[in-house]
Amino acid sequence: MIYAGHEEPWRQWRAALAGERMHHAWLLSGRRGIGKAAFAMEAARELVGGPATGNHADIVVLSHLPKDDKEEAKRDEGKPFETKRNISIAQIRAMQQKLTTRPTLGDRRAVIIDPADDLESSASNALLKSLEEPPQGTFFLLVAHRIGRLLPTIRSRCRVLRFPQLEDKQIDAILRREAPQSDAQPRAAAIAASGGSPGTALDFLGLGLGELHTLMEELVRVGDPDFTRRGALAEAIGARPDRQRQLAAIDLARSVVTNAMRDVERPAIPALAEAHDELCRLAAQAPTYNFDPGLLVMEIGSLLATLGDPRGHPHG
Repeated sequence: MIYAGHEEPWRQWRAALAGERMHHAWLLSGRRGIGKAAFAMEAARELVGGPATGNHADIVVLSHLPKDDKEEAKRDEGKPFETKRNISIAQIRAMQQKLTTRPTLGDRRAVIIDPADDLESSASNALLKSLEEPPQGTFFLLVAHRIGRLLPTIRSRCRVLRFPQLEDKQIDAILRREAPQSDAQPRAAAIAASGGSPGTALDFLGLGLGELHTLMEELVRVGDPDFTRRGALAEAIGARPDRQRQLAAIDLARSVVTNAMRDVERPAIPALAEAHDELCRLAAQAPTYNFDPGLLVMEIGSLLATLGDPRGHPHG
């Protein structure tokens, strides 16, 4: 199955596969939720041959491990589980130990790291050694959501496959197919926050952020002189939102501000750009900081409300 937007990456991959010399390291770059991991697995199967489904002895996958023993038990039971935030050097070293032996079923082996931009710094340095001197018949596929976080020396040793963002109408078609019971308002919120990623849009749809989207757009458009909308925003996000919902709220606010930039006159753009920068800062900190959820949603609401208040615009 070829996902929407994957036509060109597949063309490049299969042309290389049919060539005389296949590059040993590939960097799959694009937004989270665009289907890069699925591409990596299918490409790896084409590379090594063998069964088209199930585990493959010559495909090594490194990703986030369960956070602790309790979460590992959940994983083993097939339940949702929390993961560690990074891929560790121990995982890289275990992979490198496997590479000292020959492939099991053929003469090729594939190593998938998903996502490579979550490697610990020591793990990145250890991986670099394998990329500099790859074992015969070993090929690396590195999935990267934020390619700029990778070491330049890692990027320089990889051939980059770029996965494009999808248009709104393409994402809407996917949402209608995958979530046929969804209403127009939640779909619109999911598309607005997706950044061109259908996987992100589906995640947002599952979180039920349609009301948040409407309130955020109102804050940007008309402000909040009596704090009513900010209060409603806090209620909509919930008293104790988990980290996923907090991150989703920040991303949704960023998309609302980005969309507003397309529809305003030039004097308002500096204020919008400043708010967007602040939201980007929050987005960068949120995965590792322990924000108070109430203070976080009020900060988001206040940034948006300032944009809707002419007194908040330096050039209004």
